[in-house]
Amino acid sequence: MANPTDIELVGLELYLIPIKTRVPLKFGPEVTTEVVCARVRATVAGAGGRKATGWGETPLSVQWVWPSTLGYDERLRALLALSNQIAARWLATARAPGHPIELGWRFLEDDLPLILGDYNRAERVGREPVPWLGALVCASAFDLAIHDAYGIWHGLSCYDCYRAPFMNRDLAAYLEPAATRARFEGRYPADFLTPVRADSIPAWHLVGGKDPLTPDELTGQEPDDGIPVLLRDWVRRDGLTCLKVKLKGDDPAWDYERLIGVGRIAVEEGALWLSADFNCTVGDPAYVTEILDRLLIDQPRLYGMLLYVEQPFPYDLEANPIDVRAVSARKPLFMDESAHDWRLARLGRALGWTGVALKTCKTQTGALLSQAWARAHGMTLMVQDLSNPMLAQIPHVQLGAWAGTIMGVESNGMQYYPAASAPEAVVHPGLYQRTRGRLDLSSIRGPGFGYRLAEISRALPEPAFAAGR
Repeated sequence: MANPTDIELVGLELYLIPIKTRVPLKFGPEVTTEVVCARVRATVAGAGGRKATGWGETPLSVQWVWPSTLGYDERLRALLALSNQIAARWLATARAPGHPIELGWRFLEDDLPLILGDYNRAERVGREPVPWLGALVCASAFDLAIHDAYGIWHGLSCYDCYRAPFMNRDLAAYLEPAATRARFEGRYPADFLTPVRADSIPAWHLVGGKDPLTPDELTGQEPDDGIPVLLRDWVRRDGLTCLKVKLKGDDPAWDYERLIGVGRIAVEEGALWLSADFNCTVGDPAYVTEILDRLLIDQPRLYGMLLYVEQPFPYDLEANPIDVRAVSARKPLFMDESAHDWRLARLGRALGWTGVALKTCKTQTGALLSQAWARAHGMTLMVQDLSNPMLAQIPHVQLGAWAGTIMGVESNGMQYYPAASAPEAVVHPGLYQRTRGRLDLSSIRGPGFGYRLAEISRALPEPAFAAGR
């Protein structure tokens, strides 16, 4: 007998919203100055033919999902074309009704690998193929929209629906434990989430590779719009307590001095925590351990403030199965780009990684399943940003509040795209402005992801894709 709570996908619209950064964002070898956000409207139908619509949004962060020497425009065109193919395929192959995790799982397991393979064979012959991470990010806005629509159809928050009787199958249908003590039979995502969502959580500020730390680093080309430029001014204005430092990964002297420079400002201004993000650029664990050991000896206070280290090594763990225990013996070591799904979290754990950084841009479905697997196996969690502006910020901070992270959530859209989110900030001011180092989630209410979309005054462009069935 069909579950009366199930829905099926009956319509999709894809909107493309280009925005430019206020200041350049450098991570790894590349610099971001613009991004296209994919916004998706999903229409679902349930029992009795009643319909509901939901929304999802993800920035298609080209340099993050597809690090390459290829030009930005070529990579962006490929991601946009792939997004259109995903839209058409998701609608055309919509199968039996189900819960959003069930629908998302089917698509990620059965359809998305075929779509990516077909696209690369047809469009990227003799050229660098679109990576799997690119496909996940393109698919994520669709998946988010279906989760939102399901919650709206039921008149409930999405997070009230990640349990029985809404879900047809328990987590054992999706996950396999790495140890006999981990059990998924009779358990649902809600069993691994916090029982009550906090309305206020710490926010991590991103110190990008091109962000100036001191006045002598200013070039005179910085924006004069009343928003901080220097790190010290950011810490004072927003009361920041958590600073995430982007490092190069191929210049140990620069990386060490960058940590010292940021750490000195943190201490002087009363910030409490640091993290170090190498963005997949390191090949040998000794590179990281030598920096950490030097920090411990020469700057013990800063070493103590360093809460975790993020993704130093290439994100393809299967091609680069590096034993990372030397790093994780010193500091918690988090997978970010590597953590595509729970299977790679399992592989990472076997190699010595101790934490998983979740991102809604890898799909809400995948993030919830990875969260449950990691929590069941004693791994520490974070929720990391993709410089999420506009609607993308809302599911992102929701996940950060529900997942049970080591320390709040990364949130830097207000640094790099502050003007882009102005319409959303009218309704959700505490999500787009950090106060006393925290984000205020109290404005998130209502069904789905709690966007309160009817109150947000934003004009959308013509859809790049629109179809129904």
